[in-house]
Amino acid sequence: MTLSSQKPTVALLCGGRSSEHSISLITARGVLGAIDYEKYNVVTIGITRDGRWFLTDEDFLNRLLEENALADFPAEGKQVFLPLGGGDNRLRLIDSKDETHVEMGPAIDVVFPLLHGPFGEDGTVQGLLEMADLRYVGCGVASSAIGMDKHFMKVAFEAAGLEVGPYEVITHRQWVQNPGQARERIQALGYPVFVKPARAGSSFGITKVNSAEQLDAAIEEAHKYDPKLVIEAGILGREIECAVLDGHRSANPLASHPGEIVMMDREHSFYDFESKYVSKTSAETRCPADLPTDVAQQLRELAVEAFLAVDGEGLCRADFFYTEDGHLVINEVNTMPGFTPISMYKTMWENTGVSYAQLIDELITLALERPLGLR
Repeated sequence: MTLSSQKPTVALLCGGRSSEHSISLITARGVLGAIDYEKYNVVTIGITRDGRWFLTDEDFLNRLLEENALADFPAEGKQVFLPLGGGDNRLRLIDSKDETHVEMGPAIDVVFPLLHGPFGEDGTVQGLLEMADLRYVGCGVASSAIGMDKHFMKVAFEAAGLEVGPYEVITHRQWVQNPGQARERIQALGYPVFVKPARAGSSFGITKVNSAEQLDAAIEEAHKYDPKLVIEAGILGREIECAVLDGHRSANPLASHPGEIVMMDREHSFYDFESKYVSKTSAETRCPADLPTDVAQQLRELAVEAFLAVDGEGLCRADFFYTEDGHLVINEVNTMPGFTPISMYKTMWENTGVSYAQLIDELITLALERPLGLR
């Protein structure tokens, strides 16, 4: 591809070191299929599971995902390095077969980090991009870190006056030093509870626990993804989501029509990984959600409050429970929600009148408007 200096060059990052590596590749494929190539030059960078960056493209991702929907990005081709500071935003490229030769790559105007989970959505990559003086789509370092950690996220929500369901945080130290006390704290929540890794996404490592006998196995499963766990009391209510899009400069953020996830079979008691990405029949999304007008408006306002509570930038998806007694309980925000063909974030905006291509353009425009440094 010949890059024109008259169009902004967007670097899409995908893959990454987290358990959501393959979901990130599917997200990138979706964005590459919808981005306006008449308006933007696009450079696609795949990050391997061990953290190395390589150039890739839409055709390669399509072939890779057709062969294996849970594929890793191969460590071959031109490896990518970012310059750190100094006002030089050109990529450095090194051929994996000849590491003695450094080639100057294209200059990057904005980065779209389509990375989910730790080492991508949690402020780590955002910090790297800040050091490199590169603008990027989405939340900054602190808000990304808070939005990734279910513990500190809830603390931020509570400080902002949002209603949060009962929960306990179990650190690795607490579990090792006094597991009996940890079990007592969890059991005080009442069953069922949901045992969750504090900093994982796509429902990896989450188990619904209906009795004390199931607890230790659920904790062991969650510990595969994170030493810190959040245990949430089960809440009877409908799962309602809302997409938030930042305002330009100092304008207020916007909220989409709410959407709802409805479980369609008894094999899946909650919206787990298989329901989200594998099964085509276990869950159904409805947008707009069937809510009273005043409740839908209140939920949209609360979604914006949740976004501001974590000091969000760019975008987020806010997830709520609408309880049987009419309460809206915030569950979490996702600061880089999926952009797959079935992802709720883009679906909610499409049902609010913003197309996939328009949404991507708006997110990139917001990032290009944002000043470098502290803001």
